[in-house]
Amino acid sequence: MNRVVGIISLLALISCGGPSESSQENKAKEENILTHSFARPAEAQVNHLNLIATVDFDQRQLKASAIYDIETASDAKRIVFDIRNLTIEKVFVDSAETKDWWIGPEVPFLGQPLEVAIAPNTKQVRIDYSTTEGAEALQWLNPQQTAGKVHPFLFTQSQAILARTWIPCQDSPGIRYTYEATVTVPSGLMAVMSASNPTAIDSSGVYHFTMNQPIPSYLMALAVGDLEFRKVGESTGVYAEPSMVQATAFEFEDMQKMLESAEKIYGKYAWDQYDVLVLPPSFPFGGMENPRLTFATPTILAGDKSLTALVAHELAHSWSGNLVTNRTWDDFWLNEGFTVYFERRIMEDVYGTAYADMLTMLGKQDLDMELKALTDKPEDTHLKLDLLGRNPDDGMTNIAYEKGYFFLRTIEEYVGREKFDQFLNEHFASNAFQTITTEEFLTHLKEDLLLNDQAQYAALKIDEWVYGPGLPENCISVSSALFDQVNKQVELFLSAEGNANAIDTIDWTTHQWLHFLRHLPGDVGASKLKDLDQRFALTKSGNSEIAAEWFLRAIENDYAAANDEIESFLIRVGRRKFLMPMYSALAKADPTLERACAIYAQARPNYHSVSTNSLDELLEFDSNGQTAK
Repeated sequence: MNRVVGIISLLALISCGGPSESSQENKAKEENILTHSFARPAEAQVNHLNLIATVDFDQRQLKASAIYDIETASDAKRIVFDIRNLTIEKVFVDSAETKDWWIGPEVPFLGQPLEVAIAPNTKQVRIDYSTTEGAEALQWLNPQQTAGKVHPFLFTQSQAILARTWIPCQDSPGIRYTYEATVTVPSGLMAVMSASNPTAIDSSGVYHFTMNQPIPSYLMALAVGDLEFRKVGESTGVYAEPSMVQATAFEFEDMQKMLESAEKIYGKYAWDQYDVLVLPPSFPFGGMENPRLTFATPTILAGDKSLTALVAHELAHSWSGNLVTNRTWDDFWLNEGFTVYFERRIMEDVYGTAYADMLTMLGKQDLDMELKALTDKPEDTHLKLDLLGRNPDDGMTNIAYEKGYFFLRTIEEYVGREKFDQFLNEHFASNAFQTITTEEFLTHLKEDLLLNDQAQYAALKIDEWVYGPGLPENCISVSSALFDQVNKQVELFLSAEGNANAIDTIDWTTHQWLHFLRHLPGDVGASKLKDLDQRFALTKSGNSEIAAEWFLRAIENDYAAANDEIESFLIRVGRRKFLMPMYSALAKADPTLERACAIYAQARPNYHSVSTNSLDELLEFDSNGQTAK
């Protein structure tokens, strides 16, 4: 969408026919959260949802009623919801059906405003609706796309602004509400949500949920499938398909330790239970921090617990993101930078400093690659973004995650860990179940941590970190003794007399292998890769992180022996983190895109829209899955 046209269209839709201003404070609040929502919370805002839904796998459709309790201003005339590709059937105001509702013009990727006429004393609005094929949050899987191959599966992915494709809602991270739900599914399947959850299949197919803590709409989540639950700790457990649940419970058996470690650092866990659901491989992310129930990719099941930093990351979101939430997607680093920082503190506490140092080094490598990729878009390397008129997915890069982490880590080293921990504990406690902006955090930082000392604020280069491109010169340096040992093996392998049999990889973790593979030169050559493969069988690796990194080297060096496994991996795995680099490498290796498009045409039906939206643009496919190539 043209940036200027998009902004004008959105502002026109927001402002046309509106009521008089309630107050300057409400107006400022509204402007702060409307970047990607049509809602007018200063006039009318939801505070509780009762969702009643039926899941129809035959039609691949949800038929539902969203019943909202609302708060209104004294001059309220309407309440505005976000919808996208929903069929709205009926609307009720305080239990009486109304015809006084309308749907506004469509704005690319934002959808449409659904406006309902109300009065200042209106207490409830009910919307009867059904989803369509355009519900990008939903992925319907046939039995062959699951581990068990017998039952279908459904899962949602609402972040960033896809909740509006399966629930009419005020789809801004700045608006929080509690919810309850009744979901009916086919007998023999289990439904779970980002709420209180069952631990066994109910033969009636009817499930009831409550979420008593207020959440934003991007944390609304639902999954339906043949699921089994295993308890792994006093307040932790895992869900997975029956054939995977034992391996999942083993992989995540340290979850309770992680939870207790997190509480020791930043205070009591506020969500009662913490569970992880391992989804089919089409899930587009490593994990999604849905409250009480993290959704996770099966690609972290390595068999040796070596990829469970992802669980620590999603658990950390229970404080940074879920408890204290970025008010707009421009402030996304407040969710993710804090979470990466907290994740590594948890990993350090549970597994030791040397382990955490490796994670930090890999994160720095990811950040360096991201900064290089964004050379022509320096404004996108700011922590505070300007995403007005853009899809918020554009801001979901390693800048928010890793630059955010290094900013916080730099502050920690400047003021000392003890003092910084005291500050962050107060930050989470004082902002619990609320939203904040970057500017509010910086005010808190300046006043409560630096005690309004302008010299310290300047010395930390805070404005340069937040509002400037790249990495400021005061960024901490990082190192890893374990990676130093790997560097010696890289040098040995690349030397004239070096070969795979000469290098020492005893007791290497996933992280050491990733470091090794990342430090092979791009033109290392197919013969060197063959040597490594013959000794370590990397092409057949069951560790998805190692396999994905190895496949990049294979594509770059035209190592044909890996071709079949590359194709199989891309068809089987839907995690965008792996897909984008691999398809990009295929496109670079063959600018005609012939091979990349041939694989993608087979794989695309297995991917979630979050992945296809990115890959369609890269490979020149249209939204119907057709290519011009």
